[in-house]
Amino acid sequence: MELCPPTLRDVLRARRVVRRFLSPTPLINYPALDAALGCEAYVKHENHQPVGAFKVRGGLYLVSQLGEAERQRGVIAASTGNHGLSLAYAARAFGVPAVIGVPEGANAVKVQAIAALGAEVLVFGADFDEAREHVEELAAGRGYRYVHSGDEPALLAGVGTLALEVLEEQPEIEVFIVPVGGGSGAAAAAIVAKSIDPAITVIGVQAAGAPAAWHGWREGRSVTLPSVHTFAEGLATRTTFALPQRVMRELLDDFVLVSDDELRGAIRLYLERAHTLAEGAGAASLAAALKLRERLAGRRVALVLSGGNITVGQLRNALAAEHDAG
Repeated sequence: MELCPPTLRDVLRARRVVRRFLSPTPLINYPALDAALGCEAYVKHENHQPVGAFKVRGGLYLVSQLGEAERQRGVIAASTGNHGLSLAYAARAFGVPAVIGVPEGANAVKVQAIAALGAEVLVFGADFDEAREHVEELAAGRGYRYVHSGDEPALLAGVGTLALEVLEEQPEIEVFIVPVGGGSGAAAAAIVAKSIDPAITVIGVQAAGAPAAWHGWREGRSVTLPSVHTFAEGLATRTTFALPQRVMRELLDDFVLVSDDELRGAIRLYLERAHTLAEGAGAASLAAALKLRERLAGRRVALVLSGGNITVGQLRNALAAEHDAG
């Protein structure tokens, strides 16, 4: 059965649920960042969410919509971290059992936080997609409600509340730049932005070492890569997700790739100019803005800082990269 993308009306419904649990996150303009970018940039601080990432919005709305039988059976999902955190947080809020499958070597900060929220953590596979395939088998065999990290209309509706908050606070935004792993964030932002004003430009950004969604968007087909190579686990998906891809192909204006070095540079720039901590995926929108500096000159730009769950090791590597470059 083909999934139907959410509408702006669905996002407004989701906001009623999300606001019961979450306050709007800050939207801040930093003149020091503006100087580096040559535009008027507003950072949407999803690193201030209680789980340190934007996906919690979608998890809360999805779990709120489950029937009683589904809640009793519990939910299960695969994640490199932030989707699992989202679902674990929402499951705790609604008293629902949760099982989260993560790949070997997953971000330890995120895995520890998932367990602290009361979810059962299963470690399986070399990457997200191997963990996902294992979780899908468990869901089918044990009756859990499987929650895909992108192909869920309720997740997109919940995540769309982010863009709604941005435009309510700063209605003159001309450009959204949104990180893409599976694409739920960019798809949701595009639904909201284009519904409010079709002239708003929405740009997705993905790691050059994990370009499945980028290829899918450009080529109009499903894509599965044999492997991915990026430290930014929030962007490290090998396969395209059908629902976000459908929305992005219709509504996304552009899609760019950034290198791991550019992501590390953006992490450092957030520290230096905005005194804030971003994980690799969270820094992607800033990395893209630096790459698109000439195109964005003089415009009002929303940078979605999607998450701040960076490990100490990742932060050290980002800072060491600056030293090596010098």
